[in-house]
Amino acid sequence: MNMSAAVKERLKAEMPQKLGKYEIKDILGRGAMGVVYLGNDPFSNRNVAVKVHVVDQDNEHIAQIYRRMFLNEARMAGLLDHPNILSVYDAGVEGDLPYIVMECVDDAKTLKDHCGVDSLPPLKTVAEIAFKCAKALNYAHRMGVIHRDIKPTNILFTPGGDIKIGDFGIAKRTQSETTQVMGMIGSPRYMSPEQAQEEEVNNQTDLYSLGVVIYELLTGKAPFQAQGFSRLIYKIIHEDPIPIEQHRADIPDSLRVIVMKCLQKDLKERYRTGTELAFDLAFTFDHLERVETQIDDEEKFATIKRLSFFRSFTDSEIWEVIRAATWEHHAGGDHVISEGTLEQSFFIIVNGKVSVHKGGQMLGALSAGDCFGEMGYLSKDMRTATIKATTDIQLVKVDATRMEQASMNCQLKFNSVFLRTLIGRLARTNEALTGH
Repeated sequence: MNMSAAVKERLKAEMPQKLGKYEIKDILGRGAMGVVYLGNDPFSNRNVAVKVHVVDQDNEHIAQIYRRMFLNEARMAGLLDHPNILSVYDAGVEGDLPYIVMECVDDAKTLKDHCGVDSLPPLKTVAEIAFKCAKALNYAHRMGVIHRDIKPTNILFTPGGDIKIGDFGIAKRTQSETTQVMGMIGSPRYMSPEQAQEEEVNNQTDLYSLGVVIYELLTGKAPFQAQGFSRLIYKIIHEDPIPIEQHRADIPDSLRVIVMKCLQKDLKERYRTGTELAFDLAFTFDHLERVETQIDDEEKFATIKRLSFFRSFTDSEIWEVIRAATWEHHAGGDHVISEGTLEQSFFIIVNGKVSVHKGGQMLGALSAGDCFGEMGYLSKDMRTATIKATTDIQLVKVDATRMEQASMNCQLKFNSVFLRTLIGRLARTNEALTGH
């Protein structure tokens, strides 16, 4: 929250010495709903951020809305406990001043400082920021909280790369009988189409808004540019965003596809969960080892469950697969398995494509949801073909020894899928040979 020196001096002159048990030391900033002070908790001897509800509004109706938003922030953020969500420690009233006590993040600035054409972060940093935001939003959504105002000024970023999502003033609780802030709310530039039309929103509206933030971190531009509020809303609802490559040519296609998927108007085409978005971001930059290691079993479960290979598997059987499997990444051009080698494992493709070769001749191609290596796994014999990665790929590798520990039902499901796969491949081969 940027302030002029004159405004800061005026606010310091009005600064209280104490709010509740918290000693007030300095001014951190001013926002639409009040002032944020640097405070100290004498009992824990730690610095805190204390947001005080002070709204200079002559319009009582608007002032009431801001008060509701302020209380909503305390209630919603207090439900959440995640390393990438700004923690709320306490709330209270001092005289007629309501206040919220929050985590104080040293040296943090908002992402707004990194959305200018001359201040864009490296691509790797953008991917990490987006990954952490996607995971934090996925957590909030599972807890029943939709933020509804994801934008650069509501996301703190530290020099060490830490991310904190804050300002839950207009957040919505999906399962709540409490009256909540409704109507066209949010920041127009970051609104989803359904939000702009004042329709019912779900978790996907946050993922759309995060897509706008990623777009700006990559290009320094907004996906929709218009003169005036009405024209901007029209574009968000009816027009396609400006292709990201028009602003910047060095963005990898995989990252471009991720951003455009976030910005889909049709909910069926947009990311369904923060988990899905986080997984694609991690796969896009497979060299980001620190990011990759943060993908936990929950993300693995969600990814496996959406693959066609596992359509007939129950949830408990998918968890057995997760325990029996390892996750591998290969760059385009890598040999995943080689003809004539002995290895008792099979693979399911999560992302990317591979080509199948035998005797130096290419036989076909496989993509997400397909499996390979199952014949060597079943026969415990030499590999009969070579598999090459034609793009960067992500694989689930299942080892024979580990699968022996799985339930009989789980093993039978694999054998059933393998049989269908074999029949399908034989049918295609026959069709190619006979021309029918």
